[in-house]
Amino acid sequence: GDADGAGPCDLRGPARQKAPEKAGEKGVTSVEKIDYKKTEKHLYMPKQPAIVEVPEMVFFAVDGRGDPNTAPAYAAAMEILYGLSFTVKMSKMGGEEPEGYFEYVVPPLEGLWWTDDPAFDGRAPADKNRFYWTSLIRQPDFVTEEVFSWALEKLARKKPELDLSGARFWRWREGLCAHILHVGPYDAEPASIDKLSAFTAEQGCAPDFTPDRRHHEIYLSDPRRTAPQRLKTLIRHPVRKIHTFS
Repeated sequence: GDADGAGPCDLRGPARQKAPEKAGEKGVTSVEKIDYKKTEKHLYMPKQPAIVEVPEMVFFAVDGRGDPNTAPAYAAAMEILYGLSFTVKMSKMGGEEPEGYFEYVVPPLEGLWWTDDPAFDGRAPADKNRFYWTSLIRQPDFVTEEVFSWALEKLARKKPELDLSGARFWRWREGLCAHILHVGPYDAEPASIDKLSAFTAEQGCAPDFTPDRRHHEIYLSDPRRTAPQRLKTLIRHPVRKIHTFS
């Protein structure tokens, strides 16, 4: 069952979306693609729990609420985020690439999760319809508000049935966080959250959940192609240093 999973248990990650990257990348072998999971490994694939300062990044984001396994809004958010992200990535095919464009791998899907309980730390409520979420995909630094508007227009023409009004461009500096790489089913995340909480306290830090800083998950595996026990999910919590006076 999925009683304890931190968020959307079965269809997080790009599960609802066909993998479009394979089709468009044939023949692009000579250019080294930037893959942030590799160039900024400490932010995506830490070997051990770690305290990190997360710098400002650029995202496309969609906000919603409800059970991600069943809410039509979540399925729509996936379609919008991947649609916009691949519109920008494939812009060079039509000779419309933005200024500063470089070859890159579309970064992984991410999710911020919360409920009406201010102390929510990622353990799923019994009723997943109580979830609020922000789904987001990081964009390369050359993506600006103007590039976002261009991608919106382009996607609207291609898929007029999609309601794009909820999509937003977001520059976000997450700041001081603790994170841990969880390997295994989404339902088993509470054990990793316990480890992360213990590590945070050992490092002289405390959780610092605010409306700008939430329980954060980065989906590093495709659940359609990965056995549950091998799924990799980065779990990140905002923290603050506790001042100790000797």
